[in-house]
Amino acid sequence: MDHRLRAGQPSATALKVDVRRAAHQLLDDPKVFDDPLALKIIGEKAAEQLGRELDRERSVWGGALRAHMAVRSRFAEDRLARAYAAGVRQYVVLGAGLDTFAWRNPHPDLKVFEVDHPATQAWKRKRLQGAGVATPDSLVYAPVDFEAQTLEQGLVDVGFDPKRPTFFSWLGVVMYLTEEAGFRTLAYVAALPAGSEIVFDFPVTTGNMTPLSRLAVNRLAQRVAALGEPFRSAYDPGDLVKRLLAVGFSQAETLGSDALNRLYFAGRRDGLRLRGPGRLARATV
Repeated sequence: MDHRLRAGQPSATALKVDVRRAAHQLLDDPKVFDDPLALKIIGEKAAEQLGRELDRERSVWGGALRAHMAVRSRFAEDRLARAYAAGVRQYVVLGAGLDTFAWRNPHPDLKVFEVDHPATQAWKRKRLQGAGVATPDSLVYAPVDFEAQTLEQGLVDVGFDPKRPTFFSWLGVVMYLTEEAGFRTLAYVAALPAGSEIVFDFPVTTGNMTPLSRLAVNRLAQRVAALGEPFRSAYDPGDLVKRLLAVGFSQAETLGSDALNRLYFAGRRDGLRLRGPGRLARATV
């Protein structure tokens, strides 16, 4: 994945995702995903720009993007809460970007491992420190440059215990990986102790899209490719479930817009809802 990262700079798409989460805090009531740190982490300049662009955020397309960013984090954290109640005490945020869960963590004795490129992590730490937000004791940074080391090595090096069941979130990452690279990570999780679980989002193949969705996804793909982070994979939902089971998970499912809208957007009067073809997946060991 070509992030075009420089020392002290975040992934361009990670920053754009956080801007969408910040816009959700400003525009949508009730919030699907409450993240009071989203505005602090993007910084003053980005927050000012967001304020000038709120009319664009109020468009149908802007709302759909906000809904997607909000619901994938909400779903992952809802599943994490269930895993915690069942005894899981390790949480790994893969490709953490500017995720803020570790600072909002409501679960006593849950250790959070943030895995990401060192450049994005350094920028994030500096931004939060500048905003007066202290690093929680339960957070462990796992700086991993996947060109130089494996996920397993990066986690074990910072104290991760592979003998304990673990919850993983993997949001906004799979589409930038080849299928081979994606399934290496999934196979690693599937080999962990029973009770481990992963939640991730993924793009569907064009055969699973309407013509309008294909047009919207193509435009988005062009924009992120221009940022140096091109989409590299897409999956058929039914085939993906079969492959997840084949790689070692005991249960797997995917959820599309209809199911997620029923869960998180029913009864809203502001029209905020999912409209695109993207899906969420969860798989349990």
